[in-house]
Amino acid sequence: MIVVENLHRHFGGFHAVDGASLEIKTGSITGLIGPNGAGKTTLFNVIAGRLPPTSGRVMMDGEDITGLPPHELFAKGLLRTFQIAHEFGSMTVRENLMMVPARQSGESLFNACFRRGAVAEEERRIRDKADEVLEFLTISHLADQRASNISGGQKKLLELGRTMMVDAKIVFLDEVGAGVNRTLLNTIGDAIVRLNKERGYTFCVIEHDMDFIGRLCDPVICMAEGKVLAQGTVDEVKNNERVIEAYLGTGLKNKLKEEAHV
Repeated sequence: MIVVENLHRHFGGFHAVDGASLEIKTGSITGLIGPNGAGKTTLFNVIAGRLPPTSGRVMMDGEDITGLPPHELFAKGLLRTFQIAHEFGSMTVRENLMMVPARQSGESLFNACFRRGAVAEEERRIRDKADEVLEFLTISHLADQRASNISGGQKKLLELGRTMMVDAKIVFLDEVGAGVNRTLLNTIGDAIVRLNKERGYTFCVIEHDMDFIGRLCDPVICMAEGKVLAQGTVDEVKNNERVIEAYLGTGLKNKLKEEAHV
């Protein structure tokens, strides 16, 4: 579904993404790992249109989408979430979901004044859809709570729920487990697997929790210093010498080897 070709993103002399090339296959849950500063989030930001690339190309279903703004990518079914959830805190959880569908008829002043019945009917359909999403994510009990009052893990579920309010094709999840307790992380993982298997979502997941990655993701891609180091199953990547060196550093890696021989 996604092909990234020789992508670069520079900030002055700093090469945050430095010639990365990778593929995300339709129907997969692809894991993206790497040490802090590897360029993972910057790569997401370029693919999702938040940052223009310095050079390189991004393709989606054979179409060049390089540099398209987020709203155009949203219309094509490419969505992303963030390390820190971006909820509308003063609105309820249900209302946060109901805001997602684009071009709602009630946004037109004419419709709001002269086509109130049609607007009300559309709002009922969107509300029913939001309630279905909340039920799917097992957070129906939060529907009428202000989004600012729910926990960090519940906000991550809410962000995932937003992707369900439209016809998403591929969702980029940026550290969905950050600050989330194990019980909620398992709930999030279950929802991702169900969306993948039951609704055909394709996912790309940045995450540092290797147990979570190992449970969900195949393949796994490792980045370091803006480049793709390795790709394969989680075990293949974890045992790759270059990946071990990227995480541990040459000195610590050699020390561990020496200790293993003692």
